[in-house]
Amino acid sequence: MQKATEEIILSSRESSFLIRKFDRKGFQAPFHFHPEFELTYILEGRGKRFVGNNMSSFRENDLVLIGSNLPHCWKLAASEKIKAGSVVIQFTPEQFAPFMNNQIPEFNSISNLLRRSNNGIQFSEKIAGAMKEDIQSIFIEKDKFKRLLILLRILKSLSNTRQFTLLNRNDFAHSQSAHNRERLNKVNAYIIENFQENISLKKAAQIVGMTPNAFCKYYKNITRETLMETVINLRIDYAIQQLIETDKSITDICFESGFGDVSHFYKIFSSRMKMSPLRYRNKYQLEIS
Repeated sequence: MQKATEEIILSSRESSFLIRKFDRKGFQAPFHFHPEFELTYILEGRGKRFVGNNMSSFRENDLVLIGSNLPHCWKLAASEKIKAGSVVIQFTPEQFAPFMNNQIPEFNSISNLLRRSNNGIQFSEKIAGAMKEDIQSIFIEKDKFKRLLILLRILKSLSNTRQFTLLNRNDFAHSQSAHNRERLNKVNAYIIENFQENISLKKAAQIVGMTPNAFCKYYKNITRETLMETVINLRIDYAIQQLIETDKSITDICFESGFGDVSHFYKIFSSRMKMSPLRYRNKYQLEIS
């Protein structure tokens, strides 16, 4: 059973930010968080991206900005045979404080961008494509000052665009106390790792050291929904993505999404989407044709 772990990132005294390139089979990091901001560009691979409470599909040319202490992970699709590749740029709030506190008026737009990143930001494919050359060049550039200028140019460009999606409705990482945030991260990690299988209320309660009854009250008070409502929403979101992105049968999608009964899946899906899974798929295909 995995929990959201804090990643300790060793920064360099010679640079105000860290840049790494990953080229391997699958993304290794579990659901985790760290104080640093993170800009991640996907070079290759596809699968599911988890940021806070959001689950979305990702593929090549995916660009996301993640705020400080916002938990996240990428999971490669089970059918994906190729290597996963990404470029990751990380920098701390302390190092970029002048750009965040409106101390330099010319960087006010970057300050606003970094504040929005507390929700997690996914940029459009067009914007991601436009940033690709700079993101790759910053990894190659040896001159540290020039690297900083490239990073500032990237952030400035991203701060000026409206072609983005906020991945969480609320400031996920900072809307709760540190103690509550740690508890929620542990529970969310358990849900993410197990939503396609059986989710146990007892196990979820044990993760945060509570009785099931106390946990139910605590979880609903914090999230405004029950544990099973969260799980069902995640399962439906996953099913929707499978309906859109694959030609799998409704039955296969039902069981792969974590539902144990097809009729129950139809009932839950129809209640939320106001149409059956088959009609939803047909409607989507008609709209894009």
